[in-house]
Amino acid sequence: MGSEVKTKTFSREQRTRYRERLLENLESFGHYLATAEFAGTGSIGMEMELNLTNADCSPALRNSAVLEAIADPAFQTEIGAFNIELNHPALAVAGRGLEELENSLRDQLNHADERAASAKARILMIGILPTLKHALVEDMSWLSAGKRYAALNTSVLQARGEDVLMDLRGIEALSFYAKNIAPEAACTSVQLHLQVQPAEFAPVWNAAQIVAGPQVALAANSPVFMEKLLWHETRIEVFKQSIDTRPPEMRNQGVRPRVWFGERWITSIFDLFEENVRYFPALLPELSRTTGKQTKAGAPLLPELRLHNGTVYRWNRPIYDPGDTMPNLRLENRLLPAGPTVVDTVANAAFFFGLVRMIRTADRPLWSRLAFKSAADNFINCAKQGLEAMVYWPGIGDIPVVELIVRHLLPLAADGLADLRVAPDLIDRYMEILRARAQTEQNGANWQIKTLRRLEADGLDRPAALAEMTRQYSHNMHTNEPVHTWPVLDATH
Repeated sequence: MGSEVKTKTFSREQRTRYRERLLENLESFGHYLATAEFAGTGSIGMEMELNLTNADCSPALRNSAVLEAIADPAFQTEIGAFNIELNHPALAVAGRGLEELENSLRDQLNHADERAASAKARILMIGILPTLKHALVEDMSWLSAGKRYAALNTSVLQARGEDVLMDLRGIEALSFYAKNIAPEAACTSVQLHLQVQPAEFAPVWNAAQIVAGPQVALAANSPVFMEKLLWHETRIEVFKQSIDTRPPEMRNQGVRPRVWFGERWITSIFDLFEENVRYFPALLPELSRTTGKQTKAGAPLLPELRLHNGTVYRWNRPIYDPGDTMPNLRLENRLLPAGPTVVDTVANAAFFFGLVRMIRTADRPLWSRLAFKSAADNFINCAKQGLEAMVYWPGIGDIPVVELIVRHLLPLAADGLADLRVAPDLIDRYMEILRARAQTEQNGANWQIKTLRRLEADGLDRPAALAEMTRQYSHNMHTNEPVHTWPVLDATH
């Protein structure tokens, strides 16, 4: 969620001055982009948001105690008291970098889960914890300590002027008003970071937008929210609605949501920062004493611009980091759910890094042959229907997303990983996991849907079935066997 702030509320004077600072920061950023030297490409990073559960698989609202027990600065608080976040350091993707990432994640998560047990909690990697209930949104016990989270909750509600309407239609339907932004805490994701040079950023971002639909279809792992089966990747819509600052009238006028896919292909990273300043009022207008200052390397800190950028929730977000020794630009891919296993997570990352590499270096860019709206439609269709979705693809037309992935995108991703000099045996390993997942059409979402239906057919009511499904999920997660191999069991196993 970014750095801490010092206050929960802001005056009109603060907001006015913050707007001025944003414009000053934006102008400085534009000038700096034109002349500065940035860190090179090839580095990747990952953040993973995690759920904490009790022995009965209900949410454990004890992240402070768990983080104290883990005692590792790589693990940080998140907005929900039943969430924590793991920040993995950057590494090179070439050679055996993906294997290094997989092994490191397993070691860190196993250690953290062992330490969490001392606080009577377990760690679960999943897009939305299936055992969440409406009681979660009735008071503020869900909120982590820290002024930033309280300020964000206050700012969203003040901007809306009313409670948060959650209205979703999928396999089943759900509609209710939340008194706060607690539903946002339900959404736990994996965020992939790719370091790029300024001239590369636009084609990388455009490529990431194009692959967003197939990417979310292949990785979907969030079919349940508040005890209802909804979208295959319900987290996409829950996140959008839970932090929407627009009352219905503004939505009807076409005002852009803060959780945003975008509306056009870009030609520079500056386009995205400019849109953020132009279209979105500040949620956390805290003035910094470091405005106008630079790092030792001469990179401007731009604190207001960076804080504001962290409150516009693009699925592919631009990142400017002034760094300690050299500034860097990164694409933050935010649309993947957490889980189901570490090996599935790294395979998902390999798919993204390889595919973006090939698409952005193609002689004739795909975005020159695809309407931006089609990319956005693909994204929503795949979030709703997962591996059952149809998508539109340039040069092909309408095609089942499974066929697109198996016949076209996996070979392309493998070529991209080879171009990134990833070890051939790792390319084969991760692409085969994804191929089997697509061919069996069993990602995390489909496993959850099938298991829940089996348990209910065996006579369990919905809450009991969700608890048992989550228990089985947790067991399978710890095996690190890819999700396409998970059996669908009844309540007696």
